[in-house]
Amino acid sequence: MSSPTDLLPDDETLDEALPPAPAESAAPTPGFWASVREALHGSQQDFTRGPIGRAILLLAVPMVLEMAMESVFAVTDIFFVAHLGAAAVASVGLTESLLAAVYALAMGLAIGATAVVARRIGEKDAEGAAHAAAQAVLLGAGIAVVLGAVGSFFAPELLRLMGASDEVLAIGVNYTRVMLGGEASIILLFVANAIFRGAGDAAIAMRTLWMANGINIVLGPLLVFGVGPFPKLGVTGAAIGTTIGRAIGAGYALWRLTRPYADVKGEALRVRVAARHFRPDRAALASLVRLSSSATVQMIIGTASWIGLVRIIAAFGSDALAGYTIAIRVVVFGILPAWGLSNAASTLVGQALGAKDPERAEQAVWMTARYTAAFMGTLGLLFLVAAGPIINIFTQDPAVVPVGVRALRIVAAGFVLYAYGMVFTAAFNGAGDTRTPTWLNFAVFWVFEIPLAWVLARPLGMGPTGAFIAIALAFSALAVASGALFRRGTWKTQQV
Repeated sequence: MSSPTDLLPDDETLDEALPPAPAESAAPTPGFWASVREALHGSQQDFTRGPIGRAILLLAVPMVLEMAMESVFAVTDIFFVAHLGAAAVASVGLTESLLAAVYALAMGLAIGATAVVARRIGEKDAEGAAHAAAQAVLLGAGIAVVLGAVGSFFAPELLRLMGASDEVLAIGVNYTRVMLGGEASIILLFVANAIFRGAGDAAIAMRTLWMANGINIVLGPLLVFGVGPFPKLGVTGAAIGTTIGRAIGAGYALWRLTRPYADVKGEALRVRVAARHFRPDRAALASLVRLSSSATVQMIIGTASWIGLVRIIAAFGSDALAGYTIAIRVVVFGILPAWGLSNAASTLVGQALGAKDPERAEQAVWMTARYTAAFMGTLGLLFLVAAGPIINIFTQDPAVVPVGVRALRIVAAGFVLYAYGMVFTAAFNGAGDTRTPTWLNFAVFWVFEIPLAWVLARPLGMGPTGAFIAIALAFSALAVASGALFRRGTWKTQQV
């Protein structure tokens, strides 16, 4: 009987499948719309050479669209759940806070995978990139299985720990079980797409996430409300639809990584993983663990601060928590495309450093930061002006709407500076300097934001509004501190 790895390409098949190196061309640089079409199709551009603006465009277009679909799902999911009442929304908010640790781990693994793969691609070491990709998948799969089992089993206890009321617990425990039990789909999807991004194959990551979230968006309402032959599962149906969509997306991404040939459109991958690359390599795994563990702590510090904020706001009741949850989903809808832009900076930094061109890396970061700030500033202005109508799309509850409107307006005030913080942090991570953002996140979000939120909300009597103000101030503090450290330039000498 053949083993699963026998289905992967062997060395000779893989070598035959590799595309020839692109020839030098003196052709003029394609225009904007031609570049956009190339970005969506899948560019074979060498991102270590040529105009930096074009490189950002080719990487950012699919990355922004990838995150845009994630944004659409984030608000679509909460839109349908909001029709089930404040307790259902609160259960989603509490579960998302618990999943923050899982997302942090997934993003930490993704950061490590992106940094190593991008560096190897910049060095023109395709074999090393494929080997690093396979080891990242092995590491992610092993961790995901353990965490999924533990999270699903202890779901009720975890909800109680987060301060869930009896009503929220009764409605949301199965939602939490499914979401925590399906952690493998989250982690593997993050890791596989990070490999594609690090290699410069951003269009494949885009299509993978569009597939996963497209399935989510279709299945979610069918299972929540019991449309047609589908059972009416309430908030649990949203979790099932999400997990199925992500699992299919992760499976597709892994399949693409192990394909020996370009797809039917002639798209050639920069990273082609063969059977030999999946043999455990202690040195490679140790390097990934070193990078990813620091990045994971970085993300845990940052995302776990949202757990602290939820705990502070939950003390003011389900209405306050529901308003905050809806507002934050809208914020996520807005800033995820900006994360796509910052991911472009991460890839460009990693590949430029691999090509021994740190000045190009620095120029790419500043240019990406300006683009991101322009986007975030426009979005922040929209949220300030239209917060009421936006929140009313999700709920008309007179006790929930004012909280959501207030949260959206206050948090949006910090968007412009936060854009710079996002890009600088991504640049550090792309360079493999995951420790600097870790300490930044600890200082900004735990030493500064959480204590300030508590003081403003409780002793000073500002309630949830105090927590919202703390978020906006923390965004600004991250930009100032990360910018100062980025200018020092020590990230340019980081070894990966």
